[in-house]
Amino acid sequence: MTEILNKLQINSPVIIIFFLLSLLAFILNTITGGKANKLLFSTYRCSIFDPLLYVRAFTHILGHINWSHFMNNFLYILLVGPMIEEKYGSMNLLFMILITALVTSIINMIISKNQLLGASGIVFMLIIMGSFVNIQSGKIPVTLILIFIFYIVNEIISGLFKKDNVSHLGHLIGAICGFIFGMKLF
Repeated sequence: MTEILNKLQINSPVIIIFFLLSLLAFILNTITGGKANKLLFSTYRCSIFDPLLYVRAFTHILGHINWSHFMNNFLYILLVGPMIEEKYGSMNLLFMILITALVTSIINMIISKNQLLGASGIVFMLIIMGSFVNIQSGKIPVTLILIFIFYIVNEIISGLFKKDNVSHLGHLIGAICGFIFGMKLF
């Protein structure tokens, strides 16, 4: 057993900690029958004097409504996140995750009356950032443009015509943040 543990490498500490915190939030929410998501792991309009408003502006990315929601987000995060963390560094990735969470929370509270939770915006940010990984100086890959257009158009169409519990606004904000970060860092 020790030999196996010695061969394990923590290749992406920010992504692994994000995964573990989200898993803990999911377990806590399950144990509390959904109360943890409402109290700590979702963002929504409330009084600016509510001290948890400022906590939830960041922690909403840890909350997930069910196992499928959690699993779908983290399949992408665990796939793309380590590549982004290796390319841009752990501190830059942490900064990008926190800024994306904050911007998504603020815009959601301004535009929507809906409760928002989950890491989907982070997924979209990472997917767009993934398109920047192999950029050569001064060149913009066509795949980046196609991915960006594909996701933006899909989310606009889905947001306008689908009646579901998916935050297409959160997806759009994540994609836009990923594009801005990618352009800034490249």
